[in-house]
Amino acid sequence: MIAKLKGIIDAKSIDNIIIDVNGVGYLAFTSSRTLSLIGSQGDLVSLWIETHVREDHIHLYGFYDKAEQNWFKMLTGVQGVGAKGAMALLSACPPDEIGFIIASGDKASLTKANGIGGKIASRIITELKDKIGNIAVSGNDLSTKIVSKTDSGTTFGREADKSIDNDAVSALVNLGYARTEAYKAVLAAKEKMGKNQDNIELSKLITVSLKELAV
Repeated sequence: MIAKLKGIIDAKSIDNIIIDVNGVGYLAFTSSRTLSLIGSQGDLVSLWIETHVREDHIHLYGFYDKAEQNWFKMLTGVQGVGAKGAMALLSACPPDEIGFIIASGDKASLTKANGIGGKIASRIITELKDKIGNIAVSGNDLSTKIVSKTDSGTTFGREADKSIDNDAVSALVNLGYARTEAYKAVLAAKEKMGKNQDNIELSKLITVSLKELAV
């Protein structure tokens, strides 16, 4: 099984790349994000690889970093997504955003990916919302806290907080903000408000969240 490829970019297409490794050309399917980051024909490139072996083909899927590769594995584990659908999702929803999108239940953002309809988007959210603590959404602390328990407890995971968190997100969405954007702002607001959040007021949370959105 091929796990990584390092070589020269021989050719690039809409959704794949050919890498020349010591005279052998390997075709790997990639997301548009990876294609935009790896350089141009003739450049040296190194990609993480997922090898899919089927009765009628062997396909390689290439990733610029481990975060994207890990998301690919999680997404292909959802029934009905498949490798092609996972790549479409990673093209529409980069690794540093998709965790927020799933955690906030932003189905509309997922359906921007080619071939992903409302039914599949709902399934992705349902199946992965409680699992994304197993993966780092991005390199910054804030996004990691969205999907894992922290000492301060400033996540959407505690039952006592869910109602007010969701109400704050809904209020921001009603003001015209995208759900994922609203979710990020509420999380940032709770982080800024500190540990004493047991008696947090909805109006205060919304006010601080709006300040975050204005930054």
